[in-house]
Amino acid sequence: QVQLVESEGRPVQAGDSLRLSCAASGRDSFSGYCMGWFRQAPGKEREFVGYIWWSSGITDYADSVKGRFTTSRDRNTNTLYLQMNNVKPEDTALYYCAAGVRGSFWERDYDYWGQGTQVIVSS
Repeated sequence: QVQLVESEGRPVQAGDSLRLSCAASGRDSFSGYCMGWFRQAPGKEREFVGYIWWSSGITDYADSVKGRFTTSRDRNTNTLYLQMNNVKPEDTALYYCAAGVRGSFWERDYDYWGQGTQVIVSS
């Protein structure tokens, strides 16, 4: 069973930077997986943030975060990261990491999910 455990968030001010982590376990190798990030703000639907293919490092991002957020992975520690720069109040949401064997913008194509990390950005 694949397990994804996310780090705790912290309150930040607009313009600050924050790094989220997601520790993956349950497989000898994640080389065949795509790792995704999603977020859900209060009163809104869950939305795609970005993904990275574990082996190749190929990434894609939502337009709302492109140029500000970067996802990466450490293949030695099986850890996924989301680097958030120049955060805005509209970035406030519950952030989830996810894993699946199909690269996708849609949450339905991911098989495993982290528990969620609360990110609150104040003005």
